[in-house]
Amino acid sequence: MRIHNLYEDTEGVSHFRDIEVEWDEIRQSNKFSARQPASGIVFRETTKDYTVDWHPAPRRQYVINLDSAVHITAGDGETRYVGPGEIVLVEDTTGKGHISKFVGGAMRRSIFVALD
Repeated sequence: MRIHNLYEDTEGVSHFRDIEVEWDEIRQSNKFSARQPASGIVFRETTKDYTVDWHPAPRRQYVINLDSAVHITAGDGETRYVGPGEIVLVEDTTGKGHISKFVGGAMRRSIFVALD
């Protein structure tokens, strides 16, 4: 399973990379990752007017798109389309951060899982 990872370098500039979930347990019809500690979950709805200029993430967190999509632009200029069902591990908590912009549909529903 691929996850987008938005991280920052030592200069505070954010970049994208892809990470793969490591499977800790494999059964006949299932794969399980190791359990990760989380401190909270937030359900979010955003409208088509949602655009946030440069900002760092408030904490390390997974952002899970349930429906609709978002364009995220990293500090190095790379823009990724994160579609329905895709996951981003956001780790650019200092520095310039990133831009988030709503794409398509009338409402975007997502889940934030805080890792701090």
